[in-house]
Amino acid sequence: MPNHWQDTVEFAQAFRRKLHARPELSWQEHQTALAVRNELDELSIPWRPCAETGTIAWLNADAAGPVIALRGDMDALPITEQTGKEWQSQHEGCMHACGHDGHTATLLATARWLKRHEQQLPQPVTLIFQPAEEGFHGAREMIRDGALEGIERIYGWHNWPALPYGALACPDSLVMCGNGTFIIDVIGRGGHASQPEACTDPLLAASAITIALQQIVSRRLSPQAAAVISVTQFNAGTAPTVIPETAQLGGSIRIPDESTRQTINQLITEVATQTAAAWGVRCDVKHEPRYQATINHAEPASKARAAWVDLYGEATLQHGHPMPIMASEDFSYFLREIPGAFALIGSDDGQGHHIPCHSPHYDFNDRLIADVCRWFCRLAGLSAV
Repeated sequence: MPNHWQDTVEFAQAFRRKLHARPELSWQEHQTALAVRNELDELSIPWRPCAETGTIAWLNADAAGPVIALRGDMDALPITEQTGKEWQSQHEGCMHACGHDGHTATLLATARWLKRHEQQLPQPVTLIFQPAEEGFHGAREMIRDGALEGIERIYGWHNWPALPYGALACPDSLVMCGNGTFIIDVIGRGGHASQPEACTDPLLAASAITIALQQIVSRRLSPQAAAVISVTQFNAGTAPTVIPETAQLGGSIRIPDESTRQTINQLITEVATQTAAAWGVRCDVKHEPRYQATINHAEPASKARAAWVDLYGEATLQHGHPMPIMASEDFSYFLREIPGAFALIGSDDGQGHHIPCHSPHYDFNDRLIADVCRWFCRLAGLSAV
């Protein structure tokens, strides 16, 4: 007698590894979208393109009752993989370093299982295969293309290596912070490296700015504020014997709300400008807002936790991790439009899956596919999986 559940899980794992070997960057997920759509066709699940490389699919569409949506993101990152896995990326400089291959495969496994039990579903279900989560506003563009029309509630998740395997973090409110980026161009006067007195050195000033920015969170904000400033780029110079004319810093901020964003951006500009002046150079500061904080709605979050506990036990909620998570998610766009909840689900099983997302050594934990598929099916209304 065939084991349809095991077949579904094994299919999803194989599909995940195929995606992992052929990652695609944001808004370039053409082959990924094609692979997803081909599988939906095989399952006779209707779908439509949404925001170019995104896909929306429907199950039990003619049923009465509130429509819920389940979302999985699909894009990869510009990172050179160093895992050495059999399914390691075949695309140089591009890698599924955040587990979106696993998120996509899990949603496709859910599609297969829900289709098999479609007549048992108490309500319509929409599946959202989303492109361009990694800083390129894929959720926003799908909303603009009608992804949420008729949907009353939405659920999503992210694998999280910092949590123990199977732990679920899904609070009633703030779950992940908002983010933004900044660029600081430092303009000095270049010259020969042997004559620093004839120059105004932008490298030295940029170094001082980098250090000065670190006091904003520690000395200018409340200790209770959930905020981060990270300088992540420092670019300058063309030759070892030349003091350059300019240097450029780049970085990221993480904030719990828009008021904190405004305060931090003002302080970055103030500190950078005044520090530059102290070193005899000038600077230009540009800020780019990215995602707002991901804030759950209490009732859907409670339902999400209850479904997980029903499957895996109360102890899975005792993850011991401070909230919010300082990372960011464009699922926040969905939650600003309709009620829903976003969960972080632990992947650290002691088998090397503690490596953080965005690391060249990261790989998605395939064990999560079955667990999250069951959870998604429970949220969709299947009482037994």
